[in-house]
Amino acid sequence: MVTHQQEKTIWNRAHIDPFFCLIITILLVFSGLIIWSASGQDCNMMGRKIAQISMGVGVMMLMAQIPPRIYERWSPYVYFCSLVLLIIVDIFGHVSKGAQRWIDCGVMRFQPSEVAKIAVPLIVARCVNRDMCPPSIFNTIIILILIFIPTLLVAVQPDLGTAILIACSGCFVLFLSGMSWTFIVIAILIVSSCIPILWYFFMHDYQRNRIKILLSPESDPLGAGYHIIQSKIAIGSGGFPGKGWLLGTQSQLEFLPERHTDFIFSVLAEEFGFIGVIFLLLLYVLLVVRGLMIAAQAQTTFGRVIAGGMTLVFFIYVFVNIGMVSGLLPVVGVPLPMISYGGSSLVVLMAGFGIIMSIHTHRKMLSKNL
Repeated sequence: MVTHQQEKTIWNRAHIDPFFCLIITILLVFSGLIIWSASGQDCNMMGRKIAQISMGVGVMMLMAQIPPRIYERWSPYVYFCSLVLLIIVDIFGHVSKGAQRWIDCGVMRFQPSEVAKIAVPLIVARCVNRDMCPPSIFNTIIILILIFIPTLLVAVQPDLGTAILIACSGCFVLFLSGMSWTFIVIAILIVSSCIPILWYFFMHDYQRNRIKILLSPESDPLGAGYHIIQSKIAIGSGGFPGKGWLLGTQSQLEFLPERHTDFIFSVLAEEFGFIGVIFLLLLYVLLVVRGLMIAAQAQTTFGRVIAGGMTLVFFIYVFVNIGMVSGLLPVVGVPLPMISYGGSSLVVLMAGFGIIMSIHTHRKMLSKNL
């Protein structure tokens, strides 16, 4: 008979956090149900989604086996490779829907910007771990430059939503290193003062229109405001119990655009109602809380800031997507984590979860050896 202590040891040796994996599994199963409905029962898309999930789980388990010290040691190389890939995609990348964000390898396409979501927090965590906490002003400036370079390369694709997430992934790690609130306030004021420059010189017309239409989507119901209006109708029509799986009119009759990617939350809300939304949010909250607990229990500064930073970025993913489809934030093209269709984002997200589990389980193994 296996005792509780032996069971914990088995999980630790496999470098798996059972509660973390349970929540992830439920989310992925839920994702399959929603994708099947949102795709109009498309067997080909469902097959690709299953392949994406399988690849993501495999990557997560592989990343969990690697000790955190290896991530710290290899973080400069990962960061450099991500910059090279971003430069390549900016020059030779595949163009789709007016954006140059993909590298086409023939059998598959992937977004190098997704790699940057892992590379940036890793390099920042390494810099923080090598310096005293909080980092000095000079090192903080160096870290901000390291964050700014990939952020700029992604913004010119153009992909403002992903660029903001990359910047957040690095800034959260820097924040968790103990940066003073005075510096944070000064940084916020500087960024705020640069908004007019960003608005007039860096943002494209369609990006400015998305922000303008946020205040009054009804002013252009068949143009820029169409996505938000249809999304709100889908969310509101779900009511408390929902219309039922595969019975959503906005999604099944194809009124809702991008229903299997950016606006999949609207499909969920229409078919599963308020109950389904609360269930999904509960799963997200449990995953975030567990990630922050792992960060708090980490034995090194590197482990603490990287686990905490990746968990907070995951929270921002959820917040931005739900705010976007609810009409509270501009449409920026951020998928709903683990639910939306998309291989690159899912695999990178699962890789991040693998790193978090590595930090937790290797900590326990280290304690046992000591």
